[in-house]
Amino acid sequence: MGPYTITYFGVRGRCGAMRIMMADQGQEWKEILIDFSDWMKGDLKASCVFGQLPKFEDGGLVLYQSNAILRHLGRNHDAYGKDGKEAALIDMMCDGVEDLRLKYGKMIYQEYDTGKDPYIKDLPNHLDKFEAVMAKNKTGFLVGDKPSFADYSLFEVLLNHLVLCSSCLDTFPSLKSFVEKMSARPKIKAFLGSDAYKKLPINGNGKQ
Repeated sequence: MGPYTITYFGVRGRCGAMRIMMADQGQEWKEILIDFSDWMKGDLKASCVFGQLPKFEDGGLVLYQSNAILRHLGRNHDAYGKDGKEAALIDMMCDGVEDLRLKYGKMIYQEYDTGKDPYIKDLPNHLDKFEAVMAKNKTGFLVGDKPSFADYSLFEVLLNHLVLCSSCLDTFPSLKSFVEKMSARPKIKAFLGSDAYKKLPINGNGKQ
């Protein structure tokens, strides 16, 4: 299948998790990078279903909304659980990661100067939920015994938070082990070390 095509800005942003997932799955993809000044002209924006990027193309299928794209990749690459029960739990965990991602994004883009320290102070109250799930599952993943699209999303969010606060996982052994294990997967390790990954800032405003 594929190659897929991603149309997005020159940042990791909302495409970070899907890029890591595709890399780990050995899936090729093409990137169309959009300059923000071109985006502001409005033609591309008007063509997007919700007026937002990323845009994801899989043959004739065009998708928007990053979590819908992750779910599509989960179905395509056997990363959506072994049955309906696991799939439902994976959906739940993906939505939990999204809650944390939205809080992070609000701090980065709206409250960085005044909100960074309070955010970091409150972060354990959000990470402990994922720690509990990971510790209970005992496989090193959120659900089941192999990575799902929710794991890739959580992994990418945790990488961003480690840049924000390098000690944020020190009191969460299951999450710390999870990040180490995911980072050591050969294809992920190669991707995270690539120029294609390292050259892109985490966020569009340069704050991290």
